[in-house]
Amino acid sequence: MWLNFLPATGKHLQWPVIEFNGSDMAHKANEHLPREVLKQLEELGQRVRTARIRRRLGTEELAQACGIGRRTLYRIENADPGISLGTFMSVLWKLGLLDSIRGVADPDTDDHGKILEAAARPQRARAPAVDNDF
Repeated sequence: MWLNFLPATGKHLQWPVIEFNGSDMAHKANEHLPREVLKQLEELGQRVRTARIRRRLGTEELAQACGIGRRTLYRIENADPGISLGTFMSVLWKLGLLDSIRGVADPDTDDHGKILEAAARPQRARAPAVDNDF
């Protein structure tokens, strides 16, 4: 299944809608995700690993504190795109890094979104000025 039109921007895209079924979820997702997304996932995973090591936490200890399995933590640190956002955020919370994502998708810093919103506003029609010059 493909999503071909992005209504907010009016652009046509070739973007796959990923459908998961089976145990090879991460493999299928990696085939269709943009390179930029995969790169960001890798960087985030490395940052989580670095934060864990700096806090001298083992994988089993951090995983247990977050209520997840060690394998799930391994998947986060190794850029598995199939990890839920809630699971990822619980790890950030336990590491004391939850506030660091406050700026993600912040509407106040979304300049492109602000431009689109302003362009969609109706233009006011003003009545012609009355000439009072006698």
